[in-house]
Amino acid sequence: MAHLLLLFFATFSAAFIATVPPGLLNMNAAKTSVEKGKLNGIIFSLGVSSMIMIQAYIAVLISKYLHNHPEVVAVLLIIALVVFAFLCVYFFILAKRNTVKKQKTINVSKKNSFFKGIFLAAINLLTIPYYSGLNAMWKASGWIKFEITDIVIFVLAAGTGTFVVLYIYTIYFFKLETKNNAFSRNSNYILSGLMGLLFIITLFRIFNQ
Repeated sequence: MAHLLLLFFATFSAAFIATVPPGLLNMNAAKTSVEKGKLNGIIFSLGVSSMIMIQAYIAVLISKYLHNHPEVVAVLLIIALVVFAFLCVYFFILAKRNTVKKQKTINVSKKNSFFKGIFLAAINLLTIPYYSGLNAMWKASGWIKFEITDIVIFVLAAGTGTFVVLYIYTIYFFKLETKNNAFSRNSNYILSGLMGLLFIITLFRIFNQ
């Protein structure tokens, strides 16, 4: 039971941190709330979170496959090393910038808010690699097993962490907007640190194969 709580908290925190920086999903959640009402913004957020859970499950399957086929892991670890290094530098550079670019938004009608949320989350190509990397890291740390209970907790934590951030954007958008610069910068520093940690763990795994 203790490891399930740890798994939920760790995955929830990772999902929360990854969703915090202003971007297409959270800014559209806020825009939907402002233009169509808070309920519509929440429905949009539920659509995003639902797709995130599907992507997190796919990420688990990918991680499980790689775990069972170690001959593939060596090549993919090198690819992951490059990706994590790039993301670490990318988020660090974003954090160093003092200005926050205005994010593109997409108009969302009341009728299809949920499905718009699903669509926008689905086109985010970084989600599955991100959660695959997390799953591999949790596995190496002994925090997750490839059992149904652990997988459900991982998926629910990913969806819940995402939804909480989108909910905050939906309800408190105007308050956050005044602090947007520092908010985004600090979040990007944390993301850069997380990617750096993943880089170190991946590097360690490569040299200890």
